[in-house]
Amino acid sequence: MRYMLCWSIPPENYNAALDAFLEGGAPMPDGLTSLGRWHVPGSTRGWLLCAAADPVTVAHHVAQWAGLLNIEVHPVIDDAGAGAAAERARPS
Repeated sequence: MRYMLCWSIPPENYNAALDAFLEGGAPMPDGLTSLGRWHVPGSTRGWLLCAAADPVTVAHHVAQWAGLLNIEVHPVIDDAGAGAAAERARPS
């Protein structure tokens, strides 16, 4: 399953979050694969698209950063999955 993690850094945590990121690079725990990470230049917001077979692995990564970041987790599907769901929901 793919997950979009939307994060923001509270102003009071900015320096600590920056230091943690620069020192460690925010590695993924075992079982979590980063598919891409994006940052809004000059802001405190960003997104991580990742994949994991087990949502507990996603929760592990969120817990690692929860003391510094506000994080929302959204399971996501691609166009093919959305199309298949829409087709099943279409009235006969």
